[in-house]
Amino acid sequence: MHIDIDRLTEPELIDLNHRVVARLKFLRQLHAHTTMLEFRIGERVRFYPKGRAPVEGMITRYNRKTVTVVTDAGQTWNVAPELLERAVVETSGMPQAGNVVVLHPEKGRR
Repeated sequence: MHIDIDRLTEPELIDLNHRVVARLKFLRQLHAHTTMLEFRIGERVRFYPKGRAPVEGMITRYNRKTVTVVTDAGQTWNVAPELLERAVVETSGMPQAGNVVVLHPEKGRR
């Protein structure tokens, strides 16, 4: 499909520009959403902030364009899903701190 923009009036060009920008925004959101669905809430991930050491944490939330990652130190990061990779979980037999919740039933309650 070829559009001869030389023949379009200024209002037509402005309208075309708005539609192109809206379409590009939609395609970016679609790509981010598709990439986001490769990860699950509760999954351990790693990412590499510019000028800093790699950061590992757990996905706690999906946002519109990003996912929220909480590090073991309690920091919260909103990260584009295409910057994430799965973290290697050590299986040394000992559970990692912060990843295990022990539930104790209340005494006298049924």
